[in-house]
Amino acid sequence: MNIVAFVVGAVLFVGGIVLFGYSWDGTHFSQLMFAAGLAAIAASIAVPFHILKRVDS
Repeated sequence: MNIVAFVVGAVLFVGGIVLFGYSWDGTHFSQLMFAAGLAAIAASIAVPFHILKRVDS
């Protein structure tokens, strides 16, 4: 379960950084992509701190 949580967290973190990068290109969905990137990075941090703590105990 630890490896799955790490992979999910890493994918969410890298995906959030990619969304941050694409949000600066000036398209119509810039604010939405920035917000999605912020949510993805927040979720990538929440997985190991909150969810994994409840599953392992």
